[in-house]
Amino acid sequence: MSDYLVIVESPSKAKTIKKFLGPKYEVLPSVGHLRDLPKSRIAVDLDNNFEPQYINIRGKAQTIKDLKKAAAAAKKVYLATDPDREGEAISWHLQYILGIADKDVCRVPIHEITQTAVKEAIANPRAIDRGLVDAYQARRVLDRIVGYKISPILWKKVKKGLSAGRVQSVVTRLICDREEEIDAFIPKEYWTIDAKLRKQAEKPLKKYEFVAKFFGDKNGKINVENEAEALKIKNAVSDAEFKVTSVKNGEKKRSPFAPFTTSTLQQEASRKLGFTTSRTMRAAQQLFEGIDLGKSAGGLTGLVTYIRTDSVRISSDAANAAEKYIKENFGDSYLPKSRRFYKNKNSAQDAHEAIRPVNLDLKPEKLSSVLQPDLYKIYKLIFERFVASQMADCVYNTSVAEIEAAGYVFKASGSTVKFPGFTSVYAVAIEGDEEEAGNIPELTEGETPDVLGIKEAQHFTQPPARYTEGSLVKAMEEYGIGRPSTYASIVSTIQARGYVGKEKRTLFPTELGKIVNTIMKQSFEEIVDVDFTAHMEEELDRVEENVLVWNDVIREFYNGFEPKLHKAEQEVEKVVIQDPVSDVVCDKCGRLMVYKTGKYGKFLACPGFPECRNTKTIVEEAGIPCPDCGKMLIYRKTKSGRKYVTCSGYPDCKFNSWNIPTDRKCPKCGSRMDIIMNRKNYLICSNNDCKYTHKKDS
Repeated sequence: MSDYLVIVESPSKAKTIKKFLGPKYEVLPSVGHLRDLPKSRIAVDLDNNFEPQYINIRGKAQTIKDLKKAAAAAKKVYLATDPDREGEAISWHLQYILGIADKDVCRVPIHEITQTAVKEAIANPRAIDRGLVDAYQARRVLDRIVGYKISPILWKKVKKGLSAGRVQSVVTRLICDREEEIDAFIPKEYWTIDAKLRKQAEKPLKKYEFVAKFFGDKNGKINVENEAEALKIKNAVSDAEFKVTSVKNGEKKRSPFAPFTTSTLQQEASRKLGFTTSRTMRAAQQLFEGIDLGKSAGGLTGLVTYIRTDSVRISSDAANAAEKYIKENFGDSYLPKSRRFYKNKNSAQDAHEAIRPVNLDLKPEKLSSVLQPDLYKIYKLIFERFVASQMADCVYNTSVAEIEAAGYVFKASGSTVKFPGFTSVYAVAIEGDEEEAGNIPELTEGETPDVLGIKEAQHFTQPPARYTEGSLVKAMEEYGIGRPSTYASIVSTIQARGYVGKEKRTLFPTELGKIVNTIMKQSFEEIVDVDFTAHMEEELDRVEENVLVWNDVIREFYNGFEPKLHKAEQEVEKVVIQDPVSDVVCDKCGRLMVYKTGKYGKFLACPGFPECRNTKTIVEEAGIPCPDCGKMLIYRKTKSGRKYVTCSGYPDCKFNSWNIPTDRKCPKCGSRMDIIMNRKNYLICSNNDCKYTHKKDS
């Protein structure tokens, strides 16, 4: 038996840490929480200081038995669960289950799973942080009270099986409010007028052509609101001389972004990769817990620091490593004049560093053959963002020319990169700048470019865009709703409950979501109030800092909440929701089946429930035959929402694939080429040993 026992949450994390500690240490996983509130009742003593009534989680008996046995035989037990409120609570429950004294210094939070970090943590244990535990308990009890008190009202007044969540409800409101803005939006007409010009030169080359956009006149900007105004200006300048009246050449700098926080990682993975928040966090969690890089590369090791953080701070060691990496790979000119420091927002908790790679020697390209595609993409994003954050500014040459014709002013602008700086590593779009990407020819005051054409165009102002998962997380962060550890679960939960749907990556409220949101706004305005929710998050932060007592925070909330419950039970009117009827006939009783929404999305159900309990999955045909048997392929989704194709002839034919089969052959090995599921323009060889890829002809 080992001298020391280290307990972590996951088997993969246990495996990685075991490698660093050697034979004297046994490392076992708890596989998440071992104690929690029971699901069958509220389990919060409302009359006794809101004390939670924890029980051992069903199915965890053997794990608890094994951990107790190992702990009894060990000289010392270390609790190395994740370094946040959730992780602290898991350690606190382990301390109780294993009978470890409160004063025992057994807690070893590990911020990066590398040999140095793990050994340093083991050498410097501390006691359980009750501030973190109490903040966790306050959130857990608060959410339990809201969920278990409001949900029965929704069951009774709207539909059985509905539930309300404290933070999820206010996020659903954000999406409902945005949809109302879109519905109420009245488009406004406006027109643009572009002049296609060419600098006079010996040869009329394409490089001398440019576009000047209508601006106004000498008195300032003119907004062209209708066709008559547009044609009046177009006719006035059509036969007029265009003359350059001023040219302003300048230089503009752009600084890099800070290293990733949880929120910005989720936003950027959504924008650049099209990842959902849950998909991003699954990949990031694996990168944190440890990846087997093979014996030649060091075996099991964590690749990034802890992935639930709202801090942009990095350690001095990390900054030194970045400086060395930039010097060696780009040269001294790519380093800023002074080291970069990024400022946290006022609400940011600074317990952790920003998300960064733990070893810059492990370049993404070195690991491309080791990491699964999602892990590689997220690691590359984190790596490049961190390196770029410590690099010099990108410098642009800018040029803005004013050109007059018939008393009207047109403007032509452009920019070119003078020094790429951080954009050599992390490409960014030039968004929001006055200058456009690209360039205009070198112009001088007084010259008269040739006119190649004048074009007017009608436009209409656009309504606010629906939220994507990334922009929703950004809004949650800006409003102070939720915390890094909760963003992904909140976004997933509101979709799983059927309150929010997704269409081409954008989120919209379902009819059910609108109904529930209306009830919540009418009866529980505080629960769905952004400012109130943000205030509660601040209260939880103050509990963590030992400024407030968690029971007092809950009591203050409940004293205002309880009267609203009684009022809602009396005043909320019953709502009858009709499930949309499909054209699919129930093969058991003959009724037309209806669409329902469950935990994993929409499905078909017989309206004759409970007499007829027939249900069916909604089949989406892929439109192509199975390469094995010729029957039609259909789309399916995993529990996590990942799409794949499978044969409709299952179980006789068991073909399935993450990609879409084609009849094209790989030019390298002759195997079947498949279309990559989320990248329709790319083909990949179905032979895993080949991995040949090809961009489709457009």
